[in-house]
Amino acid sequence: MINIDSQYGFSDNTLLERAARFTLDHESAPANAVMTIVLTDDTQLHELNKQYLGIDAPTDVLSFPSDEIDPETETPYIGDVILSIPRAAQQAESAGHSVEAEVQLLVVHGTLHLLGHDHSNPEEKARMWQSQSEVMVKLGLSHVRVVEE
Repeated sequence: MINIDSQYGFSDNTLLERAARFTLDHESAPANAVMTIVLTDDTQLHELNKQYLGIDAPTDVLSFPSDEIDPETETPYIGDVILSIPRAAQQAESAGHSVEAEVQLLVVHGTLHLLGHDHSNPEEKARMWQSQSEVMVKLGLSHVRVVEE
């Protein structure tokens, strides 16, 4: 199950659910896994980035993995993906694709982080980018790529 907390408007939450579900399926996550996607703005991402990662700057997406299990249902809660809609819009414009495509990319990227992927070294980055690319192809978004700053 995918919960969406839309503090900031977005046109089609089903696209977000689909991107997360394709990623979970691609990575063989438990079928009953639960996660939350929070749509917000640069201010909140900046605050969270500073508070949890010590980086005093806004960012596009943050992931907060969890390994909690609901004691009553034994459902795994894998964590939260929090993304900035205004930053996604800026990045989409710079990259030349739609905001919807950019937001789906950020959901895929954030969900991969929840599932243990990282890009802190070249080997991990290659694995993560490969998985990300494979999911984006399944979503019909093979033309959308991460624009690294």
